Amino acid sequence: MKYLLVVLLAAIPGVLVAAEPVLVFEDRFEGKLGEGWSWLRENPKSWRIADGALEICVEPGVAATVKNALLRPAPDRTKGTYAFEVTVTFLTPPSQQYEQAGITWYNRGKPVFKLVHELIDGKTYIIPGRKETNTSKMQLRLIVSGDSWTAQFRPDAQGQFQTAATGKLPPPGEDQVSIQCYNGPPNAEHWIRFDDFRILKLPE
Repeated sequence: MKYLLVVLLAAIPGVLVAAEPVLVFEDRFEGKLGEGWSWLRENPKSWRIADGALEICVEPGVAATVKNALLRPAPDRTKGTYAFEVTVTFLTPPSQQYEQAGITWYNRGKPVFKLVHELIDGKTYIIPGRKETNTSKMQLRLIVSGDSWTAQFRPDAQGQFQTAATGKLPPPGEDQVSIQCYNGPPNAEHWIRFDDFRILKLPE
């Protein structure tokens, strides 16, 4: 009905219809991973596809040593504005300082930016921006265009996206986007769920 209404309005002279985002890639993790992903430091025993989602056991490590980071090439950000979305759920309440999950941006093979849901001093936050949260389920949205980024989030994947922070990226070069988690507890098994990964090209 929505698309029929758009078509009908577009047929009326003088009526301007707002452009819709274009879906570039989507992976709902139904049964298997979609095409085009690659693992960084894969531990096959610590990830699984379950109940229509990707689940990763968060292991000890930091950005430079993260295990089971799932990467794919990013679209050319000099040719438009793109949004990268994923819903992240802590299946076990995080307990380790800086335990986190979300989106990481790679440039020339190195992690240069992250948008994550993270445990800091006993409370959870959206980083960057240090926005305090109170839910285990969070939809994250990273918007990139040229040399800039905007970090957004939606608690429980509901309501309007809220902006946590904005900033600059280094010049384009072998850009990749990753979903990953790290700083897990060394003596406990915590699983994190990743749902509904999407790349959208936004209207100019």
